[in-house]
Amino acid sequence: MNAPTRSCLYDERQLEPVLDSMAARLTGLLASDEDLVLVGIRRRGVPLAAMLAEHLARRGLLRPALRLELVVKRYADDLSLLHPQTRLSEDTAPTVADLAGRCAIVVDDVLYRGHSLLRVVQHLVGCGAARVISTVLVDRGVSVLPIHADVAGLRLDVPTGSIVEVHVPPYEADFSIELVRPGD
Repeated sequence: MNAPTRSCLYDERQLEPVLDSMAARLTGLLASDEDLVLVGIRRRGVPLAAMLAEHLARRGLLRPALRLELVVKRYADDLSLLHPQTRLSEDTAPTVADLAGRCAIVVDDVLYRGHSLLRVVQHLVGCGAARVISTVLVDRGVSVLPIHADVAGLRLDVPTGSIVEVHVPPYEADFSIELVRPGD
């Protein structure tokens, strides 16, 4: 049995313009007077949300916004099923007071099947968010639910069984996207 092969698809230098493009597209979706909540999906969605906030601030669009973190688990990083039902827990618990009437911008690393994003949207709407904008760095284009990213940095169509790994500091040393193909 051969070991899986890894290929770097994008490095930090290539991803910076992707983040800038995402910020530009978000700009077009936001009203100038909208009260925003930036919601990072832990793990990698949290630092990605911070990076995206910097790009939005350079455009003069992100006023001091409330930032929240949600922990969502269905799949492990290797795409093995961890929980038959998507689990969501609140680290910095969003409340109706936090979200009432606000626009929640959800940030995650990879949109795979859509289960996690659906669960997050349901939760945020239940907490009173006036609207939810979904933002992902990578959309794999294989969602099995009627879920999509409003803003996707990249769409990567990769072979079944392959894994798209997003590396984001502080969890990894570098900001990059790798493709992991299973061994023979």
